[in-house]
Amino acid sequence: MSEHTTPLSPSFEVLAVMRMSPLMEPLLRAQFTVHDRLHESDPAAFEAVAPRIRGLVASGESKVGAALMDRLPALEIISVMGVGYDGIDVAAAKARGVVVTHTPDVLNDDVADLALALMLAGSRQIVAADRYIRDGKWPGGPMPLARKLSGSRLGVVGMGRIGQAIARRAQAFDMPVAYHTRQPKPDLPYPHVASLVELAANSDVLVVITPGGAATRHLINAEVLAALGPQGLLVNVARGSVVDETALIEALESGALGGAALDVFADEPNVPERLRALPQVVLTPHIGSATRSTREAMAGLAVENLRAKAAGGAVVTAVVTAVPECR
Repeated sequence: MSEHTTPLSPSFEVLAVMRMSPLMEPLLRAQFTVHDRLHESDPAAFEAVAPRIRGLVASGESKVGAALMDRLPALEIISVMGVGYDGIDVAAAKARGVVVTHTPDVLNDDVADLALALMLAGSRQIVAADRYIRDGKWPGGPMPLARKLSGSRLGVVGMGRIGQAIARRAQAFDMPVAYHTRQPKPDLPYPHVASLVELAANSDVLVVITPGGAATRHLINAEVLAALGPQGLLVNVARGSVVDETALIEALESGALGGAALDVFADEPNVPERLRALPQVVLTPHIGSATRSTREAMAGLAVENLRAKAAGGAVVTAVVTAVPECR
């Protein structure tokens, strides 16, 4: 947008607490007065505009606590560009009458596709095989044999929309599917396993796609990893906090766990050297939704949530995708 262009809703001022993507920033600036991380770059200027801030735009990795909300008396909405929102203090937002929105559904396919790619890469040693050729090792003999994926037993930890998309894809590989959630979902055709350790013990591949936050912190612990076993593969496309990363590294180093394929980590973007050094591990830099078409859809929905709120839209409409706690 040109600096001379007037936003459609200039009186609706928005604070970006994330680094805005080039897909989102033009949409935001075309409609609102936007302050880009002003609370970090210029605290004095931020104090001057803080009473006028009515919206926050955040990513799934952003941290927005009660202390920041306390400095924004006019705040009405926190729009998260992502499906996860565990970094947002939703209880504090609700107490202030602030709606929290996110961008569900539009990224289901991409995350499910990546989960299948990680399952294949981890089972068939695709990344290690690529290195084997590039390092000139093939003339010295064949690689060690890999694991077959088709027909393997799949355990899914979390069975929301993305978990169900993963399960449907796995059925094309003739994989028996079972799942673990706090409550069973009677409308699903897959068996529910109440014990996570039992699910791991009866799975060849365990995929984690459950929300992050305090309730699921270190849900995948040493006991679960031991149950998955020396032939098992852990795939995490959820949040790094869900897996006890220290226990995971120890299980992989000792051979108690066969392998791991991970898109998320406990302290992103910092990945422990011990984890990076393990040959039986596939690592991707949190790219579950990272395709252009999906990120465009996520940016559009996040901005539309703000626009609807600015126009007085009800938070339960099809336009404003409020998180479950705010519906």
